[in-house]
Amino acid sequence: MFKIEAAEVTLVRLPLKFRFETSFGVQTEKLVPLLTLHGEGVSGLSEGTMEPAPMYREETISGALALLREVFLPRVLGRTFDNPQALEAALGPFRGNRMARAMVEMAGWDLWARTLGVPLGTLLGGTKTEVEVGVSLGIQPDEAATVEIVRRHVEQGYRRIKLKVKPGWDVGPVGAVREAFPDIRLTVDANSAYTLADSGRLAALDAYDLTYIEQPLAWDDLVDHAELQRRLRTPLCLDESVASAADARKGLALGAGRVINVKVARVGGHAEARRVHDVAASFGAPVWCGGMLESGVGRAHNIHLSTLPNFALPGDTSSASRYWETDVVNEALEATNGLMPVPAGPGIGVTLNRDFVASRAELHEELRT
Repeated sequence: MFKIEAAEVTLVRLPLKFRFETSFGVQTEKLVPLLTLHGEGVSGLSEGTMEPAPMYREETISGALALLREVFLPRVLGRTFDNPQALEAALGPFRGNRMARAMVEMAGWDLWARTLGVPLGTLLGGTKTEVEVGVSLGIQPDEAATVEIVRRHVEQGYRRIKLKVKPGWDVGPVGAVREAFPDIRLTVDANSAYTLADSGRLAALDAYDLTYIEQPLAWDDLVDHAELQRRLRTPLCLDESVASAADARKGLALGAGRVINVKVARVGGHAEARRVHDVAASFGAPVWCGGMLESGVGRAHNIHLSTLPNFALPGDTSSASRYWETDVVNEALEATNGLMPVPAGPGIGVTLNRDFVASRAELHEELRT
């Protein structure tokens, strides 16, 4: 049982250490919405993964902040909940806006776990003390630069290399990387950049022994993915188009993919992420934990979720020092030889670097009953 007495919403701007290009465009910084829920001397943390513009999915930072302030937090402030599932049910009447709802639900899980003095992964049903991680590499200036950046990360021991691709930047760089590294676990991510008319181009990737091709078609599609999967040997991995356990069931039943990328915020929080995990396991489909360039708060949540048994493929939760000169948390989240230790201690196991957060904050609001 836990009580939510007050909330803090903070928006922090963090510069990335590198230029990150995908089919969406180029990113050099990250706006990070943070939520802190306070109750009876304990605090729970979460991070929003929506973006300033609706590029990944339909949610935006400005829309999420308004909903938190005006709808979601007033629904839960001052209330006592038996568990996070009860908190999730309190937000159940509201449609969509899963990333915004996830901020409240995930902070509730952390608050509950800290109240009990138990690691979040344990409460979710996880057993691992470390999780396999890979790395997601943005589009590079040319094939030689692509091979070189892959080389650096292979030497660091990452267990999977993921290349961002888009029409006109796919077969060439993938072939160059596979020729240079014939034995690595290699995947590509299209972020919905292709259509079914590009199936011939995508079928050419069958030659490179990819573990999967991630979300090649529209962000809200399952039917065309099923048709594309019939045309390819390489498994498809569903990302943007799975917003719930029901979507996962439909996608796997249709044959729209054989792997699912679970992003906890995309599906509305940990409870639904666990349901997606369970549905995929019932189909014999492995899952892995995707990333959205999270700071240490979101990264810690992802690590704990990845301790569940069907997270059988390396996730995107690589070392925080790849992204930030200074993280928003005090604890270092660093992988060694492709293995990320699960943060020790109750809840998500990290604490806010409050002085740094205050120095980078562009918005800070406190809400009470």
